[in-house]
Amino acid sequence: MRSTDRLFQIIQILRRTPRPVTAAAIAEELEVSRRTVYRDITDLISRRVPIQGTAGFGYTLDDDYEMRPLALTPAETEALALGAQWVSRHPDQALARLALDALSKIRLSLPESSRTVLEQPALGVAPIAAAPGTVLDTTSIRDAIRRWRVMTFRYRALDGVVSQRNVWPILLGYDATRCLLIAWCEERDALRHFRLERMSHIEVLERRPPKRRTDMMRLWRAEQGKTIGAGDHKV
Repeated sequence: MRSTDRLFQIIQILRRTPRPVTAAAIAEELEVSRRTVYRDITDLISRRVPIQGTAGFGYTLDDDYEMRPLALTPAETEALALGAQWVSRHPDQALARLALDALSKIRLSLPESSRTVLEQPALGVAPIAAAPGTVLDTTSIRDAIRRWRVMTFRYRALDGVVSQRNVWPILLGYDATRCLLIAWCEERDALRHFRLERMSHIEVLERRPPKRRTDMMRLWRAEQGKTIGAGDHKV
C-alpha cells in the first residue's frame, strides 16, 4: 500500500468510531508495523489533521474534520452494492426503494470504465423467500427513531392477545424476511422486541422520551446477550 493511500485509510479507520483506536489495531488492519502507524499519525498531525491521543491509549479524529470526497475503490463499490442488493429484496418496500435509489446514485458517481463492477458483479445475494403476504413499511418508525419520539401501536402477541403499547423506539433489526423493533416499553417498564408484522395502528407522537437515545442504546447493548431473540414471550 502506498504511503498516501495508507494515510487516507488511517483517517477512514478513525472516522468509523468515536472510541479511541490503538496503533496496534490500525497496524493489524493495514498489515504494517506499529512503528509505521506512529510515523503516519505524526505525519497526519503535521498536516493539520485533528487527531487526538497518545501511543498506548489510542487515537480519535475530531468529529468536525472534513476531508475531500474520495473515489470508491472497486472492492468498496462491490461491498456497498452487495448490501444494497440485500436490502432491495427485503419485504420492507420503503427501505427496498431507498436501496435501489442508492445503487443508482453509486452507479452514476462511478467513471464509466468502472461501472462494470455493478453491471457484472462478482458478489451476489440469494433470493429472499418472504412469507406470503409479508409487506413491511418502516418509514414512520425510522422517522420516530431519528427524531427520538414516542410511538404508540397495537401489538398482537403470539397467543393472539392484542394490547396497546407506548414505546421509545431504539433500533430496527433485520433478518432475511423479518424486521424487529427494539424499544423501551412504557407498559412493561423494560426493553422489549416487537415483530413488525404484528404491529398495527402505528402512530408517532410528538412526545420525546425522558431519557436520551444514546443512553438507551447503551442499555440495550449491555443486555443484548440476555434479551436477543426473546421477542415473543417477553412482549
